[in-house]
Formats: sequence, C-alpha cells, structure tokens
Amino acid sequence: MKESSSQVLDRTDRRILQRLQRDGRMSNADLAKAVNISPATCHRRTQRLFDEGFIRSVRGEVAPRLVERGTLVIVGVVLDRSTPDSFATFEAAIVKLPVVLDCHLVAGDFDFFLKIRVRDIDDFNRLHGEQLIALPGVRQTRTFFVMKEVVDNRPLDF
Repeated sequence: MKESSSQVLDRTDRRILQRLQRDGRMSNADLAKAVNISPATCHRRTQRLFDEGFIRSVRGEVAPRLVERGTLVIVGVVLDRSTPDSFATFEAAIVKLPVVLDCHLVAGDFDFFLKIRVRDIDDFNRLHGEQLIALPGVRQTRTFFVMKEVVDNRPLDF
C-alpha cells in the first residue's frame, strides 16, 4: 500500500473519506447517497481510495471495558543507545507484543511512546516486569496511567 499518491483528492473524495471515518460500515448505496453520486461511481472512487492507500483499513472499534481492557497506559521508553541499529532492534521486538496498540518514535526526553491497554494495574505490573523492561536496549521506562480519555481516535480533519 502506498503512503502517498500522485492523485489529488477532490471534494467528493474528501466527503467519502470523512463519511467512512465516521461509519466504516455504511453500505455503498448509503455512502453514494450521502455524497450525492451514483453507487457505481462511489464504488469506483472508494476502490481507488483503497488502492492508492488513502484508506488503509476498515475496522470495528471495540469497547475496551467490555473486553476487559479498560485501563489505558502510556509508556515512555528510553533506550540505552540512540542509534539506527538500537531503534531497529527495539522496533522489531515491540511489533511482536500484541498488547501494544501504538508505538511511536519521538523526539525529546524519550525515544518511544507506547500506548497499551490492560485489565488493571496488576495486569500492567506483570507485563512491565516480564516483557517491557526485557525488550532489547531498554534503559528506562516511565509509565503514565490515563485517568480520563478526553479525545480518543478522532477522525482526521482535512
């Protein structure tokens, strides 16, 4: 999948993307009606948006508490070395941990920020002691337990 495209988005493409961000389960017929184009045109445009990488996937958003993952934790990670090799080694290891929802290489006091959902503090404590601090190159972690999710997974505004 391409991250960028030579194709410029027109107003209709943007409206399709905005609608699908709000409701990825919309039928093609409903989407076409919402953006005021024919179903055949809508299908063709949506397929092109997938093919060109503008739409990466369509997924259901699961309610974390209902699947016993109500505790959100942000972890700042500092590696023992800041080299391309140490970053690559850490990244290769972190993608194997399914509990890590997001991992971002950042500038500043930390090398990476991780977004993790767990059952509770005890669950995180086990994860931290058994897996996170054992990741290659980890010198330090700092844990932030989220008290309230004010904005989460907001659709892109463009």
